Amino acid sequence: MVNCKLITRIIGFIFFSAWLALPNLFGASYLSANERDSHHLVILGDPHIPGKYVAEKEKVISTINSWDDADMVVAVGDICEDLGTREEYDAVRQFFARLNKPFYPVTGNHDYLYEDQRSFKGTRVKASSSINKEKLRRFKEIFSLPDLKYSKKVGPYLLIFLSVDDLRSNFLAEISEGTLDWLRSELARHKTDPTIIFFHAPLQGTLLDYNANANRPNFVAQPEKKIRQLILQNSQVFLWLSGHTHTPATNESYASDINLYEKQVTNIHNCDMNRETIWTNSLYLFPNRVLVKTFDHKKGAWMNHLQRTLIPPSTKSP
Repeated sequence: MVNCKLITRIIGFIFFSAWLALPNLFGASYLSANERDSHHLVILGDPHIPGKYVAEKEKVISTINSWDDADMVVAVGDICEDLGTREEYDAVRQFFARLNKPFYPVTGNHDYLYEDQRSFKGTRVKASSSINKEKLRRFKEIFSLPDLKYSKKVGPYLLIFLSVDDLRSNFLAEISEGTLDWLRSELARHKTDPTIIFFHAPLQGTLLDYNANANRPNFVAQPEKKIRQLILQNSQVFLWLSGHTHTPATNESYASDINLYEKQVTNIHNCDMNRETIWTNSLYLFPNRVLVKTFDHKKGAWMNHLQRTLIPPSTKSP
């Protein structure tokens, strides 16, 4: 005799399981009813446009465009493929014209630091300060930025966008003294606002030494000592978003305890887009917490094991 109640329960369970799987199957960023009071920021690691895997990069933009809850997109530098030539910047302009979300970019070393041609040995050549200035001006113009450094309030949070802009640095990712002074002033004016900083390079020591570049002077935010001092003087800074190191989501230090800087700031690393499998991080800014999620654009699925929840300093228990 057929047990109708049992069959009904089985069918109900199958439909319920399928409903739970929908966010991963279609890449949607579904949240429960009590979690919709958030701002969704999508973070692009180094795009390197045009570069390799152009079709995969274009698919990323199409996917982000389809996310109705995505409020803004941030790119953490190295927008250009290699040297920041006019041709690369023309490709950048055309590529990001496809994006239908508000866009907030910062520079990386590949956007301004080099001459337009490599040496006869095939190596990049650092350009003069006048060429650096022109390429930084071009960056501002293309993205209609009032300045290379800027900030924005989103809910209770202060978002700070810092560009690599030093004209005389021996390092690949250094901010100028002028930008450092601006940052100092901006933090002083917002002492009670939980603060998130976007910059091309990560903070010192927030990765395992998994290759020859990790945590080396050219691959951390500079000037390292002055940035450290400024962070320690401003306890409201609790998140730092970076690219530069091309750390993939499969690396053990991509989301790890090592990401915590000076017991205060969590560094969220963002992998480059110049690869077949592209990952993007999303920040969901709630009034009392930040949810970090990672999306695998090749599989069209969220990587649930990398999900993290971070508590801003103003809401932490004593």
